[in-house]
Amino acid sequence: MPVIALDLGGTKLAAAVFDEAGGISLKRSYALSGREGKEVGELIKEVIRTLQYETAHDRMPITGVGICVPGISNSNTGMVWAPNIPGWEEYPLKEDILGALKNKNLKLMVDNDRACSVLGEKWKGAAQHCDHAVFIAVGTGIGAGIIINGSVLQGTHGIAGATGWMALNRPYEEKYKSCGCFEYYASGEGIVRSAREFIDKEKDYQGILKKYHQLTAKDVFSALGTGDIIAQQAIGKAIELWGMATANFISIFNPEKIIFGGGLFGPAAQFLSDIRKEAEKWAQPVAMMQVELVSSLLESDAALYGAAFQAMAAS
Repeated sequence: MPVIALDLGGTKLAAAVFDEAGGISLKRSYALSGREGKEVGELIKEVIRTLQYETAHDRMPITGVGICVPGISNSNTGMVWAPNIPGWEEYPLKEDILGALKNKNLKLMVDNDRACSVLGEKWKGAAQHCDHAVFIAVGTGIGAGIIINGSVLQGTHGIAGATGWMALNRPYEEKYKSCGCFEYYASGEGIVRSAREFIDKEKDYQGILKKYHQLTAKDVFSALGTGDIIAQQAIGKAIELWGMATANFISIFNPEKIIFGGGLFGPAAQFLSDIRKEAEKWAQPVAMMQVELVSSLLESDAALYGAAFQAMAAS
């Protein structure tokens, strides 16, 4: 029986209809367009109704809905905390959606994007046949989905995998408070912050990155190809921290695979060998020899697959 999967981000909502074999029959993307609070909830409900209507002619009713959110989903209360969506500090997403569904037998699962991404990779991606795997998502922020003994590690209140707060530098600086030390330097926004800090230190620098008013991580990667010194420093710092974080995951969890994904790991996939070299300096040596570092096979759809898997498991 088909299910609906929704992947909510800070700027858009991705949606798809999956069959039992993991095939996608419909796929849509909707811009949030500045929506906040309940407006985002209304969009989610409208998308569910639309996809139900579009699949009704197949006489295969939707049996479940899986939603992944960019933050924390409390399975006990149904409340969601999503810092990139104004008004979602404590949003009753599950109650809101269930109250609007006409089919009260429809199963609804809500989980964070970290857990959904690693579940998606285990179902149809790079973590198939793995009972121990870590998915490190590097995009605007950084998070990690962790599978131990075949199950997703959630933590007491669903916060496990908030990897951006991994402490990888000392001493502590107040600037880490909002997003954590790791994310401050090694996320998409972090690479931009790092480049700006290096520009401020290099008083004689007159390269291309100094000319951008709205610098992006894409600009930094482009400048790297020209041999730009600031781009080399910013990306080099990110590689160092990605490697250190990888080493910590290897030493603590002894995974079979560490999978890198997220919006930034298109251009950053070329650095997997460099990340491994950095990790080898820090990781438990036997565990380091046992792990494989790979890029996501599902790319931007990993969380969608995971949300679909959750919905099917509940149906």
